[in-house]
Amino acid sequence: MNYINVINKYNDGIEDQNTLEDFIKYCIKKLKLKNVMFNVIIVNNQEIHKLNKNYRNIDRPTDVITFALEDFDDGIKLSIRMLGDIYISYDKVISQANEYNHSKTRELCFLAIHGLLHLLGYDHMNKEEEKIMFSLQKELLDSYGIKKES
Repeated sequence: MNYINVINKYNDGIEDQNTLEDFIKYCIKKLKLKNVMFNVIIVNNQEIHKLNKNYRNIDRPTDVITFALEDFDDGIKLSIRMLGDIYISYDKVISQANEYNHSKTRELCFLAIHGLLHLLGYDHMNKEEEKIMFSLQKELLDSYGIKKES
């Protein structure tokens, strides 16, 4: 059983929340994840700016920030993998969708899978890691039917 919560803390409604939830379930199935728990929290630039400043010491908003619980091994073994939280700025979703000339849905799903892969331990600190992580992101988005131009 998987427990995924999408929490909308954005000031306005987001029209693509149902697609996001469906895409996340699709990715969990494709990645063969079992017994995982994580949250996707949609916020505004102001909120993600605070998180970025307080936890990463970077004084500006970002598009996605993750808090991976598995980064800390406390020795406790549970029957469910508590992966952590993914925060996404919906203000950045809007601006980056315009900047990259694709839909808000594509940008939102891209940021969600990017965050989920970070929770699972993927990173892009060097070219080799980046190639692995970014090709998996593209594969999942494409196979779900969310192409770059959509």
